[in-house]
Amino acid sequence: MSDADDPLRAARIGKLERLRARGLDPYPVKFARSDEAAAVEARHQSLPVGVESEERVRLAGRVLASRNSGMFIDLHDASGKIQVFNHKDHLDEDALAVLRLIDIGDVIGVEGRVRRTPRGELTVNAEALTILAKALRPLPEKFHGLADIETRYRQRYVDLIVNPESRLTLRRRSLLIAALRRHLWASGYLEVETPMLHTIPGGASAKPFVTHHNALDIDLYLRIAPELHLKRLLVGGLADKVFEINRCFRNEGLSPRHNPEFTSLELYEAYVDYTAMMTLTEELVVRAAEEVTGGILIEYGGTNIDLSPPWPRRSMAELVREATGIEFLALDAPAAREAANALGAGLGEGAGWGHALEAAFAARVEDRLLQPIHVTGFPRDISPLAKADRDDPRLVERFETYVYGWEIANAFSELNDPQDQRARFAAQMQARAAGDEEAQPLDEDYVTALEYGLPPCGGLGLGIDRLAMLLTDSPSIRDVIAFPTLRPR
Repeated sequence: MSDADDPLRAARIGKLERLRARGLDPYPVKFARSDEAAAVEARHQSLPVGVESEERVRLAGRVLASRNSGMFIDLHDASGKIQVFNHKDHLDEDALAVLRLIDIGDVIGVEGRVRRTPRGELTVNAEALTILAKALRPLPEKFHGLADIETRYRQRYVDLIVNPESRLTLRRRSLLIAALRRHLWASGYLEVETPMLHTIPGGASAKPFVTHHNALDIDLYLRIAPELHLKRLLVGGLADKVFEINRCFRNEGLSPRHNPEFTSLELYEAYVDYTAMMTLTEELVVRAAEEVTGGILIEYGGTNIDLSPPWPRRSMAELVREATGIEFLALDAPAAREAANALGAGLGEGAGWGHALEAAFAARVEDRLLQPIHVTGFPRDISPLAKADRDDPRLVERFETYVYGWEIANAFSELNDPQDQRARFAAQMQARAAGDEEAQPLDEDYVTALEYGLPPCGGLGLGIDRLAMLLTDSPSIRDVIAFPTLRPR
């Protein structure tokens, strides 16, 4: 759109040119602030109504409201809002000329003394004004805000300017991650970094993104999980407890709970099993909830959720039996497949017993698990990196934690037998050959690492984005990701 077709933008560009004609730079290099708005407010809480302080402050922020032809401006910075009073009694002619060229959305600097107005509002009597960034585009109209969801996600910078709820959500996400880190550091975990580019996509059953390295002339895969590299560090003895918080990438569909790139916490601890991971999951979620919400009784989507530990531990087969009356542990693979399809699973002839149990769970149980619960007894067929169950070889020592019908955590007693691991990878390769794009390929170097000896250990993966959704009562994963993946317009 040309300036002629956009009169509001053209008017702002005209003001920009008038500022330059006055010898002023509308985009200066810096502005020395003395304070943020919240600090000024806190320091002057006891300032009486109608009294002007002797203190002079220098503040900077964005103009989000203007009244009486700019006599009163609401200046917003990262800490909050403060009112600015612009009057000829305090501003010279040059400053008043600058005032006439200020629009809502401009970033400005203000210098002046603090006073409490007769109405009780803390205010800065401006004695100097500096335009720090002239906004050439108007913000959405104040009383309607930025309501279009797609525009909010595509232009997050505008969303954050005009929607305080969006700023609060993303700040709470930051608090959540900091709380997880602090708890793990205090528990003796070492934070590490592992590759984002993998020669073999592994650590999860998912379809990877593929890229190409020109210098090496090889295809590489954006990481789908850090698991296999983190366990290599345990083999090497870097530490007995390691964790990583970072991005993973999966070339799958989008939904209110799925984004192609997502943030996960993944950790491993030597000499413990998956039951220790249950306790740790509870501790991490509770610490995050306390940091973000102030407590462990939360509300999501109108449902009250009690995060008080310990959480129930129930097997997948047990939950399916309660919901359907079908005892999958008593069925062979064909009968389990038939039973799952009768529940609406839609499985093909090649689906194994474990896939049938998982499908029945997804169809009839998963979305009913509103309160926190650890679901145990996962099938071996769908868990190629988990240790076999001590009592039933069809199962593994694995759990997933569910809240509000979502999986938020996944944990194993880690498989550390290299011969068993190679056999599991071989079964996965057969599944790939049969057309399963998400089956895990054989990672020969990982098996070699296991042959040097991986201590018995527990491992946990926690989805940061879903946990952020839960603790901020956000209906979509896009609300808690600053820049979610979207189809280009």
